[in-house]
Amino acid sequence: MIRVGIIGATGYAGQEIVRLLMGHKEAKIQWYGSRSYIDKRYYEVFQNMFQIVDDTCLDDNMEELANQVDVIFTATPQGLCASLINEGILSKVKVVDLSADFRIKDVKTYELWYGIQHKTPQFIPEAVYGLCEINREEIKKARLVANPGCYPTCSTLSIYPLLKEGLIDPDTIIIDAKSGTSGAGRGAKLDNLYCEVNENIKAYGVATHRHTPEIEEQLGYAAGKEIRINFTPHLVPMNRGILVTAYASLKKQVSYEEVKGAYDTYYANETFVRVLDRDVCPQTKWVEGSNYVDVNFKIDPRTNRIIMMGAMDNLVKGAAGQAVQNMNLMFGLPENEGLMQVPMFP
Repeated sequence: MIRVGIIGATGYAGQEIVRLLMGHKEAKIQWYGSRSYIDKRYYEVFQNMFQIVDDTCLDDNMEELANQVDVIFTATPQGLCASLINEGILSKVKVVDLSADFRIKDVKTYELWYGIQHKTPQFIPEAVYGLCEINREEIKKARLVANPGCYPTCSTLSIYPLLKEGLIDPDTIIIDAKSGTSGAGRGAKLDNLYCEVNENIKAYGVATHRHTPEIEEQLGYAAGKEIRINFTPHLVPMNRGILVTAYASLKKQVSYEEVKGAYDTYYANETFVRVLDRDVCPQTKWVEGSNYVDVNFKIDPRTNRIIMMGAMDNLVKGAAGQAVQNMNLMFGLPENEGLMQVPMFP
């Protein structure tokens, strides 16, 4: 049985890890870490856990935690994991970090976009970017995994096959994305109040969103060169879900079968990436509460461009589900253990 510790267990992503691990056959949570709710019963924070989790919330003492568990999930704000981690901890325990601290390989880029100094840049080179469908073999050997961001997960999986196969011009990529409000976290913020969000849709972080360099880095690996994209996220009045609509110019005329073959090359054997039937557009409601990503495409011969689409639950495949998927790989378990929830509808 894998002993699990969670730092940030009372945030949205942390609570989602708890929910998923309640159905995991090989994992048991030993430590529910939370700075805000120390000594409170976990079910007092999340009433859905009443008579399911009776444990008390503890602090974020990573040194002590490393002596008690086999894996630590850090579902925390940017900078915290980097400030707590050290060689002694990594020699004892595996870490899956859900923040951005170890996702971007160039520390100067991280510090520029996130506006903070990285406390432990010496661990960046060994951290494995935890996009399981692409880095599976490296994740299996890792002791530190950087769990991808929600927008980068959906964007990369939607676009990756066509870049790898050289079907699109990487310098023409534009990504338009929408997210539910849980993507902003559980902290109280004026912009996330009901009256601010309800009956409204808005762009935010235009040309400045911090997931931009992460997406560029991952798509750059696929393209084999450094690339720049336009990425515009939007906030929509729903709890969960991400929808990505990406555009790029085709390098040549292609048929539906050729493009579909490219997606199937990479995803035909993937449990959690579903390439939809022809002309079926991904929708967030068909992946809600699950670890699935639905992707598809539409060729526009009139403009010689292609539209690549993806939908997923930002709290599951975009955070907690992918973290559990990474844990499974790191411990040699079936990759889908604890993650086979059918999407919820309605």
